[in-house]
Amino acid sequence: MTTHPTDAETPPRAQGHACIQSYLATLDNSPGVYRMLDAQARVLYVGKANSLKKRVANYAKPSGHSPRIARMISETASMMFLTTRTETEALLLEQNLIKQLKPRYNVLLRDDKSFPNILIPKGHPFPQIGKHRGARTEKGAYFGPFASAGAVNRTLNQLQKVFLLRTCSDSVFESRTRPCLLYQIKRCSAPCVGRISREDYAVSVRDAERFLQGRSTSVQETLAAEMQAASDAMEFERAAALRDRIRALTQVQSVQGINPRGVAEADVVALHMEGGQACVQVFFIRANQNWGNRDYYPKTGSGAEGAEVLRGFLGQFYENKEPPRLILLSDDIEDRDLLAEALSGRVGRKVEIAVPQRGEKADLVAGAARNARESLGRRLAESVAQGKLLAGLAEAFGLEAPPGRIEIYDNSHIQGTNAVGAMVVTGREGFVKSQYRKFNIRGDSLTPGDDFGMMKEVLTRRFQRLLKEDPDREGETWPDLLLIDGGAGQVSAVAGILGDLGVEGIPVVGVAKGIDRDAGKEEFHRPGARPFALQHNDPVLYFVQRLRDEAHRFAIGAHRQKRAKAVGATPLDEIPGVGATRKRALLSHFGSAKAVGRAGLADLKAVEGISDSLAETIHGFFHERG
Repeated sequence: MTTHPTDAETPPRAQGHACIQSYLATLDNSPGVYRMLDAQARVLYVGKANSLKKRVANYAKPSGHSPRIARMISETASMMFLTTRTETEALLLEQNLIKQLKPRYNVLLRDDKSFPNILIPKGHPFPQIGKHRGARTEKGAYFGPFASAGAVNRTLNQLQKVFLLRTCSDSVFESRTRPCLLYQIKRCSAPCVGRISREDYAVSVRDAERFLQGRSTSVQETLAAEMQAASDAMEFERAAALRDRIRALTQVQSVQGINPRGVAEADVVALHMEGGQACVQVFFIRANQNWGNRDYYPKTGSGAEGAEVLRGFLGQFYENKEPPRLILLSDDIEDRDLLAEALSGRVGRKVEIAVPQRGEKADLVAGAARNARESLGRRLAESVAQGKLLAGLAEAFGLEAPPGRIEIYDNSHIQGTNAVGAMVVTGREGFVKSQYRKFNIRGDSLTPGDDFGMMKEVLTRRFQRLLKEDPDREGETWPDLLLIDGGAGQVSAVAGILGDLGVEGIPVVGVAKGIDRDAGKEEFHRPGARPFALQHNDPVLYFVQRLRDEAHRFAIGAHRQKRAKAVGATPLDEIPGVGATRKRALLSHFGSAKAVGRAGLADLKAVEGISDSLAETIHGFFHERG
C-alpha cells in the first residue's frame, strides 16, 4: 500500500467549522484517511473516506451533526490527511492508526489478546496433542480458535479419554521408561514405552483430527463397529474400553453447547448498548461445534452509535486474528461489503459478513445478543457497587474525588533472592489485569531483603516511564492513588521517592497490619498524618484487604515463576548458540551441565546437533570460566 500526505497538513489558526472549511480547497476526491487534532496536536479522531473532499465538506457544515460529532468538530484545530489508491487500503490504514493512536472519539477495543488453539504437530512418529497460542510457526494441524484456555482444556481432557493421545512434551516422552499415571487412568495409550504401535497411534491421530474437523459421526461409527467386533470375539475388556471412549465422545459433543447443523464455520458477533456502555459478544463456531464465547467492552468513542461501535470493533478485532469464512452480525454496519473485501484480501479466501433475519443463523445471533445484554447488565451492576466502594475509599482517605485508577504495590523474595516487585491496578470497572506489571529487581547494590530499596527501584522505574510517555498526565495510565503494603516508614520513603522524581499530587496510603497482625485490624498511614483504622465491618476495609491480597497474590506468583526459572538454569543458558533443543541434547548425552564442562572437544563434537564450531564455542566457554 502506498500512502502520501497531502500539502494540507499546515494547521490554520481557526478552530471548529472554520478550521475544517479551510482545508477544502487543497483536497480532491481521492480515497484516504484523515485525522482531526485539537489545539495541543492530540489526535481526536481517525476516519477513512472514499472521497476525502466530500467527507471533510460534510464536517464543515455548521449543522446536522450529532452532539458527539459537534463536540469533536468544535475541538478540531487542525487536520492531517493520507491518500490511498483504494478505499479498501484506506480502511486498513484507518484501523492501524486507530490502534496506534487511540483517539478519544474513536471506538477502541482494549482487549486484543490472541486465542488458544489445539495443535497436533507433524514430524514426530507419536505426535502429542496440546494447547497452542500465538503465531502458527510450528508445522502441524491447528484447530481453533477457542474462546479461552478453559475451553481448550475441557476439550483436551475429553479428547484424551476418547483418542488416548499423549500430551507430554517430547523431552518427557523420550525419557520415560515405564507408563505414567495417564496410562493407568486410561487417558493415554503409552506410546512412550511401546504399548501401542506407530500405525495404530496414527489411526487415533487421524480420528482426533476428523472429530475436530466436525466429522464425529464417522468416528463414532468406526468405534461402534470395533466395539461390536471385540464383543463378538469375546474380547470383553477391549469392548468395554471402546464403550468408554464412545461415551466420552458423546460427552464432548454435549458439552460443546449449541452445535449448529447448518453452520460449519462462523463467528457470531452481537452488540448490546446501555447506559453509554457497549458489550460485544463473540461466539466461535468451528466444525459445526460451539468452541466457546467471549465478551468485550469497547470504548464507545464518547458516545458513538451502535453501527459505528460494531464496525470499529470488527476492524480492530480482526486486525491480528484470522477471520472465519462467515461472520454473522446482530446489526448492519456501514461499509460491510468493503470490510468483507479487506478481510478476504488479507487471508486469501472469501470472507462473508451477513446479518441474518431468520432461520438457524438468526437464532445463533439472538443467543449471542442475549448473552451480550446479560453480560452488560452484570457489568453495570458491578460498576455501581464498585463506584460506591471507590466513593467510600475517597471519604475514608480524605481524597478530593473517587479514584479512577488505583495502583497497589508489593514485593516478594526469599531472604533477598529472586526478588520481584509487583503492581496491580483497579478502577471503576474492577481489576484491570492487562495493566498488571512485574519488576525483576535489578539493583546489584541492594542488601538482600532491603524492602525499602526494592520499593524505590520499582517506583522509580514505574514513574520515570510515566514521565517519559505522558509528561502532561493526559492519559489514563497515571494513578489517582497509591496503596503500599507497609507502615509509616514505607509511606515516608515512597513520598520521598515521588518528590525526588518531581511527581506531585498523587496520594499515598500505607496498609499495615495492626498490633496482633490480624486481618481486620489494619492501620492506614498517610504522609504527615496520624495512623487510623476503619470499623471492623466497614465494606471499605474489606475492599482494601482484597486489593492488598490481590497484589500479594500477583507478587508471589511472579516470584515463584522467577525462582522456578532460576532452579532450572544452568551455565549452558549463557552460551551463545545453545538453545533449548541443544541444551537438552547436551544434558541427555553427558548427564549434567558439570559433565558438559568437563567434556573434551571431540566428545562435544560427537553430540547430535552440535556442529564443530559450536563445540569449540562450548569448550572455550568452560575453559575460559575455569
